[in-house]
Amino acid sequence: MTIQEYEEKLLQLIDDGIDTATDDELFAGGYLRGHISLAAAECESENESQLSVMKEKVEQSIADAKSELSPLDYKIVCKQWNSLDSL
Repeated sequence: MTIQEYEEKLLQLIDDGIDTATDDELFAGGYLRGHISLAAAECESENESQLSVMKEKVEQSIADAKSELSPLDYKIVCKQWNSLDSL
């Protein structure tokens, strides 16, 4: 799977869950979309093709933005990311 395919898969999973998502899941999904797309764009600009690198970039981006979120929101975002990443 390419970085672009992985990004599309993750974003589609977020979109597919919109109808049944809780408010927390909607928030986390929307928040993660930006981090996922940013990581994919960084990989593309660096000619990086390893999915593991993209995953690391998403995780680092979320960690770097931790101060923007309340502790509960950070936990919700991390849980949603872990859920998406395991699929």
